Amino acid sequence: MLYNVVEIQEILPHRFPFLLVDRIISLTPGGYIEAYKNVSISEPVFQGHFPDHPIYPGVMIIEGMAQAGGVLAFKSANATAEEIANKVVYFMSIDKAKFRVPVTPGDKLVYKINVLKQKGPIWQLAAKAYVDDKVVAEAELKAMIVDK
Repeated sequence: MLYNVVEIQEILPHRFPFLLVDRIISLTPGGYIEAYKNVSISEPVFQGHFPDHPIYPGVMIIEGMAQAGGVLAFKSANATAEEIANKVVYFMSIDKAKFRVPVTPGDKLVYKINVLKQKGPIWQLAAKAYVDDKVVAEAELKAMIVDK
């Protein structure tokens, strides 16, 4: 483990119930990050999606991949705590999104993100989410680091 949830909160501005990364387990600056989220039935999203058939929403999977990508971007830029506190990562686009298998409570959702291209503050990422080594979702994400 590289970063636990407390350390992730020092990098990302997200908080419960919208912090969707529990651990960072691998990070190669400028190249790759692997992180995970433990999906629990106690999450508020399951009150409405769906009460009798809980499925973790695809948009939450995409957001979790994006949050992991944000950690990768900040750590790749060697940003200081002060710089991180004054910046945020904004989505620019989500392309080629596919949802392959439903994610349900009890699953360990693993995010694997590769940098496709990076120019200045703009990052293009290839993101995949896995449960038990099976791809459950994938997308190309583009984001930009901006001042708050």
